[in-house]
Amino acid sequence: MNIRANGALPFETDDGDGADEIARLDSQLDELADAMARCRKIRLISQIAIAAGSAWLLATAIGVIGFDPIGLMAAISGVIGGTVMYGSNTTTSRQVDAAIKNAEAMREALIGARES
Repeated sequence: MNIRANGALPFETDDGDGADEIARLDSQLDELADAMARCRKIRLISQIAIAAGSAWLLATAIGVIGFDPIGLMAAISGVIGGTVMYGSNTTTSRQVDAAIKNAEAMREALIGARES
C-alpha cells in the first residue's frame, strides 16, 4: 500500500474526512462510465463497417453487384478501417474498465475507512 510522508493513506485528506475524495471519485466514475459508453458506440460502428464492407465484397465476388472500382475500394477500406478501429477500441475499453475497477475499489476503501 502506498503511504504518504505524513503516514496518511493516499486517499485520506489532511483533516481525516474523505468526503471530498469520495466526491472526486464519484465524479471520476461518472466520466469513466461515459467513456465506456463511447467505447461501446465505437465498437458497434466498427462492427457495422466490417459487416457492410464484407457484404459488399461478397456480393461483388458472387456477381450480385456489378464491379465498381470505387465501391470495391470503399468496401476494402471499411473492412480494414473497421478492424483497426475495433482493435484500438478494445484496448481502450480494457483500460477504461481497469480504471473503473480501481476507482471503485478506492471508493469502497474510503467508505470503509470512514465507517470504522
